[in-house]
Amino acid sequence: MSNSSIETVTSSADRAKLVLAVVVVIAGIVGFSWFGQWPTVARVGLFIGGLVLAALIAWTSEPGKRTLSFAGASYNEVKRVTWPTRKETMQMTGVVFGFVFVMGAFLWLLDKGLEWVIYGLLLGWK
Repeated sequence: MSNSSIETVTSSADRAKLVLAVVVVIAGIVGFSWFGQWPTVARVGLFIGGLVLAALIAWTSEPGKRTLSFAGASYNEVKRVTWPTRKETMQMTGVVFGFVFVMGAFLWLLDKGLEWVIYGLLLGWK
């Protein structure tokens, strides 16, 4: 198998940006724990602010730009999907629930049958 499709961070500036983004996330987590006396809303805001700042830092790097490009292409692909109608969704959900019920009943009967054979016939415990 070829590893030619694996892309790594090659630029020192990109590495520094990604390391800084990780440090900012860790700082947000530590800040959330460190300022325990603050109101919860402020602590959550501090944590979310750290995540947003880290995302902005990471997205200025080349891997971040590739990630944004991939997300945009994925969103365009999702728009082209033909989604099932409500009726089709309900029918398939019914089929899945029916299958789960039948399989559950089958496994329960198999378990009880094996229990009867092993404990009742072979070992004589019941």
